[in-house]
Amino acid sequence: MRIILLILCSAIWFGCAKTEHVQEIDLPAHHTDDGFKNLHIEEPGKSFFDFLKMRFFSDEPWADHFALADQVPVQQVDLAGINQPSLTPQVTWLGHSSFLIQYKGKTILTDPIFSDRASPVSFSGPKRYVKHPMDYQQLPQIDVVVISHNHYDHLDSETIQQLAELTHFVVPLKIGEWLVEQGVKPQNITELDWWKSTEINSIKLEALPSQHWSARGLTDRFASLWASWSITIDGFVIWFAGDTGYNSVQFKQIGAHLGTVDLALIPIGAYAPRWFMQWFHVNPQEAVNIHRDVHSKKSIGMHWGTFPLTAEPPMEPPQILAEVLSTEGLSSDEFVTLKIGQTLTLNIDKLSLGE
Repeated sequence: MRIILLILCSAIWFGCAKTEHVQEIDLPAHHTDDGFKNLHIEEPGKSFFDFLKMRFFSDEPWADHFALADQVPVQQVDLAGINQPSLTPQVTWLGHSSFLIQYKGKTILTDPIFSDRASPVSFSGPKRYVKHPMDYQQLPQIDVVVISHNHYDHLDSETIQQLAELTHFVVPLKIGEWLVEQGVKPQNITELDWWKSTEINSIKLEALPSQHWSARGLTDRFASLWASWSITIDGFVIWFAGDTGYNSVQFKQIGAHLGTVDLALIPIGAYAPRWFMQWFHVNPQEAVNIHRDVHSKKSIGMHWGTFPLTAEPPMEPPQILAEVLSTEGLSSDEFVTLKIGQTLTLNIDKLSLGE
């Protein structure tokens, strides 16, 4: 079982070693001749064995997430509320990076994972340590599912198979073929490169940069693209960060491009140990930097309190976020965290950029 777990961890975090490629002249800068790359970091080049050494053979403290799971606030989703949503924008956090976004009769689902494990198999791999907040068969009709990248905690085959006949999928480049293998019809898939957009059922969706990577196994590292997304409904702009590390360039570019973001969904967890995770996962301080860079009026912290992916205790990300906001003189209402299963209804008239 230990061997199986190690293999699964390698699939989630590392894949195979990176190979250098000659850049095609006519390709965008983040493309390679057989995949994609980050633009503002030098890839750390850490291997599966580096991960094993850090996780199992080093002195790095690793929280017992299951022992601490009852600290994470969870409530059952208000089914009446999501089936008869408010006239103003509302978002429901289903855990990790999964949000149900509803406004003007439109419903969007981000990075859904209905399975108990973020894994290619049901018997091993990172297991959800908090309960699911609803029976997902009771979700309302979904207009669009937005996927940020193909890691198992963001793209789950069982979930996609459940949704395959019910909705349209908008994904980064090179994920469409995998969706077809899960039973999604090609006409229900839109693949986009960074800075490209589409409109589905009066919802504008644009793929935007993030700093991450992709892999579902040991031989496909960087083969598909990763992305953040802007989701615009009747002029209301939501930015979904997906999974990302921080750099001082791309998020400022996104902020300049979008002008103002009404609501940002930004990861705050899966960052420890910092020396190992810093390239691809932000900590709460960097999440606040992103909040400012994209000119977000209000942000919600995600990517915490659900799966035991990294070393920090479950409740550390929101606790540190609160400290950062206080230190930097920002209102605690400007960047919030929710209970898993909680619905936040937004008053558009009261949203304003902080100083």
